[in-house]
Amino acid sequence: MRRTTFANWPCSVARSMELLGDRWTPLVLREAFYGIRRFDDFQQELGIARNTLADRLRRLVDAGLLEKRVYETQPVRHEYLLTESGRDFFPVILAITAWGDRWLAEEAGAPVTARHEPCGHDTRAEVVCSHCKEPLSWEDVTPRPGPGYPPKLLDRPDVRRRFKLDAPGEQTPTETA
Repeated sequence: MRRTTFANWPCSVARSMELLGDRWTPLVLREAFYGIRRFDDFQQELGIARNTLADRLRRLVDAGLLEKRVYETQPVRHEYLLTESGRDFFPVILAITAWGDRWLAEEAGAPVTARHEPCGHDTRAEVVCSHCKEPLSWEDVTPRPGPGYPPKLLDRPDVRRRFKLDAPGEQTPTETA
């Protein structure tokens, strides 16, 4: 049976899950944020099969989240460094951690905390509006087709329903341009 690919879906969640949609990939990135750089160290910290780790590291390098660099030539050995794209994944790790701390932590509390060194306090991820800085909740956010949404899909009834494009006053991105 062939697996459905999300790589070309007009949805950033689907495209991200195409890359990150297994349990090992986010954990490899977590370890990179903890300072792990070398294959054997990733393998030891995670207890992951070597072939699985090699596949996840290759995928993260190919996607541009990690950069593979030679650190030893005899024999050739590589380290894996976070790229700008990889470092930009850090808030996602913090958001997953915040959700897990709230809903999955044991009675004793969060197993790991994040200390914000500039102010010296423990912190957690918060998702806020980039304009007004108020916290975001699903009840206060309306999905809308963005400029990268394929125009040919905007006429489909299911898409129009999803984005409530038939509601009075609603416009598509091309109508507002």
